Amino acid sequence: MIGGHVSRKLSVIRFSSDILNLTRNRSLNREIFGVGEMNAFKNQLTFAQETKLLALAAWQRALENLELRMDCPDAYHDELLRQSDEMDRLGILSWDEWRDLRRQADVAYLRAVAGDDYH
Repeated sequence: MIGGHVSRKLSVIRFSSDILNLTRNRSLNREIFGVGEMNAFKNQLTFAQETKLLALAAWQRALENLELRMDCPDAYHDELLRQSDEMDRLGILSWDEWRDLRRQADVAYLRAVAGDDYH
């Protein structure tokens, strides 16, 4: 149990640091892709909006992780729940959004356990 607790803490730390790194690098990415020079897209999103989009994109990538879903549906489900809980803890999501992500995670888990990926 201790190993699982440590692993879960490391996953939460990794997810939080990934979100922070993505948001810190946004200005660099804008320079690389030339977006910083385009007035049409300048400062369209607030920091909170961009952080939320990045976090939801990470959650969506986890949802679409076919390899983990097929190999270990329990770990797949735990990862989706962990990420949604972390977004809630950081204040990124409203309660309704958090609930919806958890429901999607539950539906995806049930489909994985039923073997939908193998048909």
